[in-house]
Amino acid sequence: MDFTTSALILSWVAIALLALVVSGLVRQVHQLSRGQVVRSPGRLGVTPGSAAPHADELLAGDRETLLLFLSAECRTCAEVLAAAGRLNGQRAVRAVYAGDAPPATETGVPVTGNRPDLFTAYDAIATPFAVLVGTTGRVVRSAPLGSADALGDLVAAAPDHTSQPRSA
Repeated sequence: MDFTTSALILSWVAIALLALVVSGLVRQVHQLSRGQVVRSPGRLGVTPGSAAPHADELLAGDRETLLLFLSAECRTCAEVLAAAGRLNGQRAVRAVYAGDAPPATETGVPVTGNRPDLFTAYDAIATPFAVLVGTTGRVVRSAPLGSADALGDLVAAAPDHTSQPRSA
């Protein structure tokens, strides 16, 4: 093997290694720019049965409360919020946004904006994300939602926790 062939092979190996390094860096920058944390696979959201973080400020008295973690730029989030407005008579509903909340809508759902700390506390890593909190102040279910229909499925599949008052 002559010098030119060796140099060419070495160059291609160096280019391949640089491509791997650059792709890893691009992935990290993309995750940091979206505010996401690299996490190990497992359960999403707060574990059912655990105490709901910031319950005193978010929950509606002794009513079962549905917390919706939404994004103003998300079209599915707007559909979920509209569907939640139709559920508002059955249980209390509150929408939470990490950034600025969109203008008030006709849904009648109370909106809390600029609360990225709640997204972290409830481990809501994607929007739309729903957390159903029972009257006891404990999480009943939590899951990311892919559609407005998924919201109805989440609420329908939740066990009834309305018979016990919330403990202080």
